[in-house]
Amino acid sequence: MAFLGDQILEFLRQLKLDVPLPRGIQVMNPYQDPATFPLCHQFYRKYYSDRNTRILIIGINPGRFGGGLTGIPFTDPIRLQTICEIQNDLPKKSELSSEFIYRMMNELGGEQEFYKRFYFTSVSPLGFTEKGKNLNYYDNPNLARRLKPFMIKCLQTQLAWGMNRDVAFCLGEGDNFKFLSTLNNEHRFFGKIIPLAHPRFIMQYRRKKLTEYIRYYQEKLNLPETDVS
Repeated sequence: MAFLGDQILEFLRQLKLDVPLPRGIQVMNPYQDPATFPLCHQFYRKYYSDRNTRILIIGINPGRFGGGLTGIPFTDPIRLQTICEIQNDLPKKSELSSEFIYRMMNELGGEQEFYKRFYFTSVSPLGFTEKGKNLNYYDNPNLARRLKPFMIKCLQTQLAWGMNRDVAFCLGEGDNFKFLSTLNNEHRFFGKIIPLAHPRFIMQYRRKKLTEYIRYYQEKLNLPETDVS
């Protein structure tokens, strides 16, 4: 049986969308970029070169300054280089969700320990833009409907690697949680899905309570006690 990192890379290498998109919507597929895929290769070989099971943390879809650029969920080029120590020539623009995620991981034991237990993905592992701005799949009902078979297939593929099916975490307590819960009711992917406040919401609207939200993640994810300050 192949290492988890190798299975992830093979999945990403073949990832493509074969459905017509609504007018004006573009897909982001960094895995087809020959300059980006080697970064994914370094990342998943570094953190997932084992056969251990992981708990899924499921986002919405990649954004154009984070996973839509680096190919690694919730990882912008800055954190990829400074924290993961993977050098890259991508534009060094900070992305809010990535900022929170790596701050949270750092204060709860570091990214090495975190990635030993968890695996980030998204309901749609490919992202979308409309008029040059990020688009969430659920903001366009026609897009969500067309993507549904693709989303189901992607989740089934990832779960087949031996991922934990007892519980998963959903980033977003509103539309993303509602949509993912519906999929789960139909297909029984997980025994339970636990919603978490989305990192972008925290950084954009609750930044003054950042320490409280890190403790909140710690409690929800059942991570060991640390000195969060």
